[in-house]
Amino acid sequence: MKAGFVSLGCAKNLVDTEVMLGILKENGIEITPEPSEADILIVNTCAFIESAKEESITTVLNMADYKKPENGHCKSLIIAGCLGQRYGQDLLDEMPEADAILGTGTFPRIMEAVDETMKGNRVVLTGESDVIYDSRMPRIMTTPSYTAYVKIAEGCDNGCAFCAIPLVRGHYRSRKMEDIVSETQRLAKNGAKEIVLIAQDTTNYGRDLYGEPMLAKLLKDLCKIDGIHFIRVLYSYPKFFTDELIDTIASEPKIVKYVDLPLQHAHDAVLRRMHRADTRETIETLLKKIHERIKDVTIRATFIVGFPGETDAQYQSLRKFVEEQRFAKVGVFTYSREEGTQAADMDGQVPEEIKEERYHDLMSLQSKISEEVNQSIEGKVLDVLVEGRDEEQENIAIGRSYREAPEVDGQVYIEGDTKSQPGDIVRVKIEQGFTYDVVGSLVNED
Repeated sequence: MKAGFVSLGCAKNLVDTEVMLGILKENGIEITPEPSEADILIVNTCAFIESAKEESITTVLNMADYKKPENGHCKSLIIAGCLGQRYGQDLLDEMPEADAILGTGTFPRIMEAVDETMKGNRVVLTGESDVIYDSRMPRIMTTPSYTAYVKIAEGCDNGCAFCAIPLVRGHYRSRKMEDIVSETQRLAKNGAKEIVLIAQDTTNYGRDLYGEPMLAKLLKDLCKIDGIHFIRVLYSYPKFFTDELIDTIASEPKIVKYVDLPLQHAHDAVLRRMHRADTRETIETLLKKIHERIKDVTIRATFIVGFPGETDAQYQSLRKFVEEQRFAKVGVFTYSREEGTQAADMDGQVPEEIKEERYHDLMSLQSKISEEVNQSIEGKVLDVLVEGRDEEQENIAIGRSYREAPEVDGQVYIEGDTKSQPGDIVRVKIEQGFTYDVVGSLVNED
């Protein structure tokens, strides 16, 4: 039998997909990139916000077309991941096209779902989200060999009023440090040069196992692994961004000087309603420390506009904060009203047109700032991980420096590079900065 996969949403979901692929392969099922060839089609869904749910449903319906004889020969269509965990039996009842629902806490039971559906049974396999993969689980990498995601924890206990993640991912649980090190060693032996550490909240890593945040210690251990060039940390909740962590990032050459902070807002009243642990003062204090102690740091921040009760004055306060801080990268989301969350029942729901207006206004402001920040690095020489070539111009290679995280940020275009191959790390002098991307040329160091 052959199985095809579609993985939606974040990199954390992608890791679950890679483990499911490994389990299928171990059980003799061939993996195919062509849905028309697949006997089994699995959609690993996202349910973070409304637009993600809509994309997931649309994708499932598109895959259902391959059950028609004229399009393919799919016999089993499985909805996995967050959408399945959140809606379970209701989802199966409402989508006759689907044959099985597999939750975030039960994804290692993928073969059970396959076996049951191949017998003609429709099943729901969901339960408490207390599973987290470890280095012993089979895993087929879907990223290029030189870049790998490593999930260091699962779930979240922060209780933000807008967020449905605890409903689908469960309580916070860290992997053991030695298990993460073991997996990273194996990835390095297989050619990984960039390791990207992910979790719903990376800075909280280890508190449940060791009684205190242990991300700094974990990073120091990972830096000892030969072959790794870049170690990147994403989803760093500001509450536990300790002085020790700042100093570790600053002092360890392998850790990229890139800080990803989901700040969400900068007005104290909105932060309180969001049930965030931060205030504008604590955020500004943290940002000041990071800038002072990590040389040439790139900071990426994310914000939500249109949260219930957000007044125009409070939005303007956020806007001024973004203008003052001059982040290199910013992601902006319009508030999505998610059932089961505390914010869904709050008074003062902001009209969609106002959310959109604030979104476009803040993104417009940030695009100018990003371009100016990118222009400010013109003349600097950076290590760039090559990922491919420009499709139209053969003498241009494309890659990322420490300043760009995979998938979410821009790229470095390397002019006059005809020889570099994906996975190579080259020295590049930045010549021009644009809103998202930068252009540079190879530095000849012979």
